[in-house]
Amino acid sequence: MNLSIFKSIKLIATSSSAINGATKSLSGTIYSTGLPRVNAGSSELHTLLSITFGILGAISVLIIVISGMRFVLSEGKPENAARARETIIYAVVGLIISISAELIVAFVLNKVG
Repeated sequence: MNLSIFKSIKLIATSSSAINGATKSLSGTIYSTGLPRVNAGSSELHTLLSITFGILGAISVLIIVISGMRFVLSEGKPENAARARETIIYAVVGLIISISAELIVAFVLNKVG
């Protein structure tokens, strides 16, 4: 019974190797890894992540500007000023994380690629 299971797996692996990524064993048999084959390099990944972190950084700057306006327009109400100040702090932290993530990704991809 176990032998028939392995034959079924081998049949499935060889029939799906054209669609999914495949691995060739030492004996020459092709086994499906179940993962799609992607022909993208580190430059495409770097471009995608740069765009993503750039958008996140722009959103953080926009939130900082809006919260700065809310802080100025708080009319001396301490609760409104405190809420705007907290939002500015969170947006600055988000901006720092976005910039540092971009630097880490660029460093890693330059070392790997």
